[in-house]
Amino acid sequence: MTERRPGRWPVDEPADLDAIEHQAVDDQDELYLQRAQEKALHEMVLDSIRHDLDQQPSPGSVFVAARAWCARITAAADEISTAKRKAA
Repeated sequence: MTERRPGRWPVDEPADLDAIEHQAVDDQDELYLQRAQEKALHEMVLDSIRHDLDQQPSPGSVFVAARAWCARITAAADEISTAKRKAA
């Protein structure tokens, strides 16, 4: 059996790791900024919901408000997914 399978050593065409490393350095800054923006947006949204829940007068009303947020988020997800299906 002299046949080589994918993932076996030695490889026929090794990857040029130096080229990948230089390309990755440029993209890392962009990826870091994109991730930081996404994280900031995520935290702002959650902080907004948390603020609304903190304003509720009783533990029961906190859960009622949380269920209302969940219902609104699910409704928005349904609308967006329907629009994306129609666009595709």
